[in-house]
Amino acid sequence: MFHAPATPRPKKRSKPAQDSFCRREEATFQDVRIFLVERKMGRSRRSFLTQLARSKGFVVEDILSDAVTHVVSEDSQSSSLWAWLKGRSLSDLSTVNVLDISWFTDSMREGRPVPVETKHLIQDILPEAPKAAPVNTVSQYACQRRTTTENNNRIFTDAFEVLAENYEFNDIEGRCLAFRRAASVLKSLPWAVRCVGATQDLPCLGEHTKAVMKEILQYGRSFEVEKILSDERCQTLKLFTSVFGVGPKTAEKWYRRGLRSFSEVLAQPGIHLNRMQQSGFLHYGDISRAVSKAEARAVGNIIDEAVHVITPNAILALTGGFRRGKDFGHDVDFILTTTELGKEENLLISIIESLKKQGLLLFSDYQASTFDISKLPSHRFEAMDHFAKCFLILRLEGSLVEGGLQRAQGDGREWRAVRVDLVSPPVDRYAYTMLGWTGSRMFERDLRRFARLERQMLLDNHALYDKTKNEFLTATTEKDIFDHLGLEYIEPWQRNA
Repeated sequence: MFHAPATPRPKKRSKPAQDSFCRREEATFQDVRIFLVERKMGRSRRSFLTQLARSKGFVVEDILSDAVTHVVSEDSQSSSLWAWLKGRSLSDLSTVNVLDISWFTDSMREGRPVPVETKHLIQDILPEAPKAAPVNTVSQYACQRRTTTENNNRIFTDAFEVLAENYEFNDIEGRCLAFRRAASVLKSLPWAVRCVGATQDLPCLGEHTKAVMKEILQYGRSFEVEKILSDERCQTLKLFTSVFGVGPKTAEKWYRRGLRSFSEVLAQPGIHLNRMQQSGFLHYGDISRAVSKAEARAVGNIIDEAVHVITPNAILALTGGFRRGKDFGHDVDFILTTTELGKEENLLISIIESLKKQGLLLFSDYQASTFDISKLPSHRFEAMDHFAKCFLILRLEGSLVEGGLQRAQGDGREWRAVRVDLVSPPVDRYAYTMLGWTGSRMFERDLRRFARLERQMLLDNHALYDKTKNEFLTATTEKDIFDHLGLEYIEPWQRNA
C-alpha cells in the first residue's frame, strides 16, 4: 500500500523570551537610575534584585557611570565603600545618593522611589579639619559682633532661614529664634566653616543646627530644607505673605480655605481685602521686586524736596538695609523730623498731601503718634514703635533714577511702584529711633537683650531706662547709647546680623 510520506512534525518554536523586567525605554521612573554595588552583596543576589527592580519600573544600570543617581550598597563599612567609589573616576560624586539597602527595600515595598532620608544615607567619613581660630571670642550677642554684608557661610544661613521661617509659619517661636540666632553667628564669621568640629566653641549652635550643617557639608544640601521647600503649605504661605499687608495668620486662614494662588484668593467669595492688601495685589509685580540703591536715592530726593517746602528745619535720614550698606532692599525706610521739638507732629500728613498733589502717591496708611513717656519703659522687644508713621507706595519715574529703573523683563513702562516707610519721632528721640530703624532685626533684638540681661537696662526705639538708677538716659547720637551700655560702637554697615 502506498503511503504518503509522513509530514514532518513542525518543531515547537519557543516563545520569545519575556523580559522579567521593564525595558529602559518602558521604565516608569526614568529620573532614578540605580546601581547595585556587588561588593558584600554577591553576584546572584545582585542579579535577583536587579530583575526585581526592573519588573517594578525602575532603571537599574549595569555599569557605574555619571548617569547613575542612586548607588545602593549592603556594605556597612562606609570608609571602604567611599574609597571604592572615589576610585571609579566619576566626575562628581556629590550629585549621587549613596544609600543603604534599606532605601531599596523601602522603594520596592512602596512600588516607587521613596524620598531619600538621612537614615538611608551612607555618609563619607570626612577628616576633621583644624579648628579655625579664634572662635572662642565670638559673643553670643549680635551687638558685640561686627557683621558686614559679606557672608562667608551663606550655604548654611540660607538653609537656617528656611527652617526659621517654617517654624514661624507653625508659630513655634523658640525654634524660629534659635535658627535665626545660629544664622546670625555664622554671618559674622570672617571665615567659611569647612567642618562641624570647627564650630564647637561658637555660641548659639545647638544639636539641630549642627546636624543640618553636617548634612550640607556632606551632601551639599539639607534634606530637611528640601522637604520644606517642596511642601505645598510652606510654598503657599510664603507666596501669600509676599503680598504687602498679608501676614502669616491671614495666609494660614486662606490656605485652610483651600486657596493656593492669587487668582483663587481674588475670585473667592467672602474674602475681604483691606486697603493695604488691595494695593499689595494691584502693585505686586513692582513691590515684590527688589529696590536698588539708586532708586532709594531717587525716592529720598523726592521726599527731601517735599519736606523742605514745608519746613526748612527738616531732618531726613535714610535707614534700614540701605544704611547698612546693602545694594538692594524690599522697601525704603526714612526717619523724618525737625530741629524744633513738637513741630514734627503734623509733618507726615503734610508730606502725604504734597505727594498726592504731585500725583506720586499710589497708597498711604498713616498712623498717628501714640508715644507717651509715662508708659515707658517697654519690657519686651517691639519691632515697631509708637511714633507717627506712614506706609506708602510711591510712583517713581525712571527719569529720576541714575542708571534707570530695575525693570521686570518685558516691562516697557517708564515708572515703577516703590514701597516707602516714614517714621517721625520728636528730635529728642531721634538717636533711639535711628538705632532701632537701622537694624538688622537680630542686631536690635540682641541689643535689647544685652541691655536687659547684662546692664539691667531697658532699651527700645524710644528710650533707654536704667533700672538700677531708676532714670531715663539721654542720647543725641547712636554712640551715646552704645556708651551708656558699655559697648564698643559698631558702624551701621557692620550691623548686618
